[in-house]
Amino acid sequence: MSPVNLKLFIKLLKEYAGIRNVKTEVILLGGVALHYYGMIHRATLDVNAEIKGEINPLKNFLKSKGVPADLGEDISRWSLISLPAGYRRRAVTIYKDKKTTLKVLSPLDLVIAKLRRFTEQDITDALFVANKFKISAAQIEKAKNSALKSSPQDTALSIFEKNVVYFIQQI
Repeated sequence: MSPVNLKLFIKLLKEYAGIRNVKTEVILLGGVALHYYGMIHRATLDVNAEIKGEINPLKNFLKSKGVPADLGEDISRWSLISLPAGYRRRAVTIYKDKKTTLKVLSPLDLVIAKLRRFTEQDITDALFVANKFKISAAQIEKAKNSALKSSPQDTALSIFEKNVVYFIQQI
């Protein structure tokens, strides 16, 4: 399995849209999104994205090209902790043609997405983005509160809050 980067993913997305003759809208998170934000040496073997439209045809196409993909129609539901309200509106368009729109989560939303999982790699990724974009503790707190407000009541919320406190101490 070869690493996936942003340039390769855009090429594959354009190829897919041309073959299928469909409009495709994608919001990236994860390693490929981090490439856009400048973490170019961050190795990733898959694509993590929200897809507007049919998911399985794109997933199967990427698989046929040797690119595993975690795709869904609502990345906010990938965790008990929701993404902050309005994440789709804030997503940054990084490529657009007649058939393809490619976006990445905004820097702050990407940090929150990473803090939901909170692995060692996620913390490293979130620190990179927070430092590069000078995201303040107050901004992270506000985004955390928005995420918690739209999340179902669960013990995971208190764990997420503790993780955010730890993370803020690191920036």
